[in-house]
Amino acid sequence: MKTALLGPQQRGEALARMAEQELDVLVVGGGVVGAGTALDAATRGLLTGVVEARDWASGTSSRSSKLIHGGLRYLEMLDFALVREALKERGLLTQRLAPHLVKPVPFLYPLTHPGWERLYAGSGVALYDIMGLSSGHSRGLPGHRHLTRRKALRVAPCLRKDALVGALQYYDAQMDDARYVATLVRTAASYGALAANRARVVGFLREGERVVGARVQDVEQGGEYEVLARQVVNATGVWTDETQALVGERGQFHVRASKGIHLVVPRDRIHSTTGLILRTEKSVLFVIPWGRHWIVGTTDTDWDLDKAHPAASSADIDYLLEHVNSVLAVPLSRDDVQGVYAGLRPLLAGESEATSQLSREHIVAHPVPGLVVVAGGKYTTYRVMAKDAVDAAVHGLDRRVAQCCTDEVPLAGADGYHALWNARARIAAEAGLHVARIEHLLNRYGSLITELLDLIAADPTLGEPLAAADDYLRAEVVYAASHEGARHLDDVLTRRTRISIETFDRGTLSAREVAELVAPVLGWDQEHLEKEVTHYEKRVEAERESQRQPDDLTADAARLGAPDIVPL
Repeated sequence: MKTALLGPQQRGEALARMAEQELDVLVVGGGVVGAGTALDAATRGLLTGVVEARDWASGTSSRSSKLIHGGLRYLEMLDFALVREALKERGLLTQRLAPHLVKPVPFLYPLTHPGWERLYAGSGVALYDIMGLSSGHSRGLPGHRHLTRRKALRVAPCLRKDALVGALQYYDAQMDDARYVATLVRTAASYGALAANRARVVGFLREGERVVGARVQDVEQGGEYEVLARQVVNATGVWTDETQALVGERGQFHVRASKGIHLVVPRDRIHSTTGLILRTEKSVLFVIPWGRHWIVGTTDTDWDLDKAHPAASSADIDYLLEHVNSVLAVPLSRDDVQGVYAGLRPLLAGESEATSQLSREHIVAHPVPGLVVVAGGKYTTYRVMAKDAVDAAVHGLDRRVAQCCTDEVPLAGADGYHALWNARARIAAEAGLHVARIEHLLNRYGSLITELLDLIAADPTLGEPLAAADDYLRAEVVYAASHEGARHLDDVLTRRTRISIETFDRGTLSAREVAELVAPVLGWDQEHLEKEVTHYEKRVEAERESQRQPDDLTADAARLGAPDIVPL
């Protein structure tokens, strides 16, 4: 099956087709749950559309800890059902659905009390492994092991000797969250879903009590479309309440935003061959391997300010540095921080005791005929959330619909990945690239690597790395605009690549080169190119300024100093 493109032409065609015919399902929201819902509906044979007001994964789904995990700490809360469900999904993703995108990652848990803590924590990790095995999809993830202090310091020399008496090591998995969502959308489009980003729902269409579609504004080209749909799914995450308000109905539950921030530091600043998981007074702190970097996170604080651009304050950064430095032999400083990003978790906050305790559980509701709402949950269980949302939507259709089959549908790039990985040396020789470059491409695009190699064959200069961000090839930038739906410079530097958090300049030194590469694909003239570069530079400066502010209120005000390239 040929993989669909998400280029400018396909976006325009998708909007036009949505307006020409009645859809079975219209999904509002282009995060992981919305994209997953579109894939679920399309693979059941339903005529499906999905729209996103900004860029794919521009909200929570590009700002997570980038982990696919069962949630070890939920075992301590005795939430066995959530852990079991998440571990089953972890196994599916690593083994069947997206082995090119979801990879095993080791974590070391330092023990600080002799005797009882090893028994207590070891029992929890052993149960975690057993529950993972029961899912039937745990091959490829090694089991946990107990380490003495000497062995722990051998795998993690970065730790202070007095910070542990021993350790446990276990495995979870990780992915590039924004890349995963873009791949989900492309997969959905390959099965017939109509997908358009920068397409904002500004109202719902009603016939009496029933919702029969939505008014969709083309934020890029202008104009407004009436999109008719038998069922509409609200999958807008932390914007759930705002989207519901467009219907004019009081919600059965509310979504509260909780802010989590992460720091990105160079790999050589923390000498370790394994990730770390540390207890804090409130939760846990992760130090996660991320290519040539580490991700340190996260925080968990209420947020009721701007949801589009949650800001990390100086206090947030100090909190993470203080906690990670409590165990590091060589502490990190502000100068070690390459990137900072903040995201919002959509936590359920109902009006009753029962729903207020749902936390990371998800909920699906049918508040009015024709409208389904899905909210809460966690990234790892997006597929289950999508299944439940489509199941609810199917009840409103007047025909028999197939059962969910997404547990059997590999994402674009998964088929043939292992065979290509085995042939990576030959592919490198044929393409004239170093084998490390081929490995990088395979772990970002899987078997879709052939599309990038075709671009390089047509224009060998695209096989060269970006001058100021040499982890990425120039071809990846062109591909982001031609195949992956990137519409703006920010989309490329922040989500299709991670240059905005992986370089000390936050992508400003790459901005012009990247803009010049995507300009022909996106039809930019010189004036528009300059506008994109200037906007990106202002965005980075606003983010830096916000991170110098003492609290959320001042950080939010500073971040809002740089308006969006396309105001909503």
